[in-house]
Amino acid sequence: MKFYHTPLTEAEGAILAHSLRIGSLNFKKGRKLDAADVEALRLARVESVVAAHLEEGDVHEDAAAQRLAQALAGTGTSCSAAFTGRCNIVAARRGLLVYDRDRLDAFNLVDESITFGALQPYTVVEPKQMLGTVKIIPFAAPQTAVDACLKVAREADHLMRVASFKRKQVGLIQTSLPGQKESLLDKTRDSINQRLKALEAGSVKEIRCNHEAGAVAQAVDRQIRQGVELVLISGASAIVDRRDIVPAGIERAGGELLHFGMPVDPGNLLLLARMGEVPVLGLPGCARSPKTNGFDWVLQRLIADVPVRREDIMRMGAGGLLIESGVRPLPRAEAVEQASPPRVPKIAALVLAAGRSTRMGDRNKLLEQFDGKPLVLHAVEAALASQAESTLVVTGHQQEAVEKLLPKERVRIVHNPNYEQGLSTSLHAGLSALPEDVDGAVVLLGDMPKVSAAIIDRLIAAFAPVEGRSICLPMREGHRGNPVLFARRYFPEVMAIAGDLGARPLLGTYPDQVAEVPMPDDAVLTDVDTPEELERLRHEK
Repeated sequence: MKFYHTPLTEAEGAILAHSLRIGSLNFKKGRKLDAADVEALRLARVESVVAAHLEEGDVHEDAAAQRLAQALAGTGTSCSAAFTGRCNIVAARRGLLVYDRDRLDAFNLVDESITFGALQPYTVVEPKQMLGTVKIIPFAAPQTAVDACLKVAREADHLMRVASFKRKQVGLIQTSLPGQKESLLDKTRDSINQRLKALEAGSVKEIRCNHEAGAVAQAVDRQIRQGVELVLISGASAIVDRRDIVPAGIERAGGELLHFGMPVDPGNLLLLARMGEVPVLGLPGCARSPKTNGFDWVLQRLIADVPVRREDIMRMGAGGLLIESGVRPLPRAEAVEQASPPRVPKIAALVLAAGRSTRMGDRNKLLEQFDGKPLVLHAVEAALASQAESTLVVTGHQQEAVEKLLPKERVRIVHNPNYEQGLSTSLHAGLSALPEDVDGAVVLLGDMPKVSAAIIDRLIAAFAPVEGRSICLPMREGHRGNPVLFARRYFPEVMAIAGDLGARPLLGTYPDQVAEVPMPDDAVLTDVDTPEELERLRHEK
């Protein structure tokens, strides 16, 4: 890749390195300059720009990020669309984030142009939580570096996955000494059940016995015969040696001791053993407390069917100082409020389907057939297939006929009784009905049947208010199209717009917040207003 102060005569096809704002001209860095852009710069008396020029053997930042993220993302994850060289890997379900730290390091050691940052391995994650980000540092990465990173990503299985928690039969054995209060044992059982509930694993089958090796052995044997998949043993006295009461009882029952102790505090005195294929844990005293400790780290893995070896426990020292650190979240039932984990933005899709179709004569264009279904369903189905959090459809003209076509179990419908007063009234009705927790809205027009879920996802991927991209719109060969995505902070201003206008006034008011997102075809420019346009569209298909 060449990077230099480029005369306008050489600028077409180059990638702008620095944002330019001159009068009404507002070009963001990363923009690929076309002939119209170069002419606009010439008219603005710009003689040269700092720009990057891709050469043979270079892979554009978005293409490289997308390919690498897809190679890294495994079961239980999904990828966003790439934008500005960034592609996010997101949790598709609740569970435990699993990846090999050494492979991640090997990936990042390939080339300075390619980076991958991720959450700590074995973090409990929620659906749509961000897990990691591939970022291409310059505007392009060398093909050789991309290939080398792909090799690391594909060495075995995909590098990153989310292991879902399983509902398991868990046995709990509690030993007691003379004079010990039953309430203490009750508290321990309740604490364990609370942890299991947070992991969706069910409740324990409990046995209480004397604090003697023989009694422990009998209880372990009974639990195994009852078919439990995990045995937890809470001793009346903490385990202090491999030859103590609890480990001696496990061995007497025919079990094997795998490891005693862990470099996590609290949680040091944890024992890992097994009965055949069934894991057995001797619990540290801190397991009675709802606060996070080393036992939680091991329990989470076992409930997610992630094997735990002695080496795994011995490697838990990094980040293992948990005393008053709040490093790991508590089970959900006991968690205190803390900083929100990174996540993809919650974007609502707003489909406007209220217009009168005045240029179609006596026909409602939204009910007209295109590619085997009514025009309005194309926009609705694209929204439902996208990464939008929810879909809301605003109806108006011929309300009943339009609503009859909609998948009511999957979309929310809002009627706009003032639809004859213009597009702005439908925006008002739709924005007013959106959930309060959405970060923004992408507004789709019901008469644009070629807009796909991929287009919506690309706009969502570009949306980053903290980076100055709170208004995102599609671009095709120098022309702005639809749909448009904008942040919640603009809702009041859009609600104040009157007449047959949409959110377009925002573009002139906040040019520094506008992200023009390139699109591969004319779908974002293609709408239907007249019978002739509909026939032409049918013929082109």
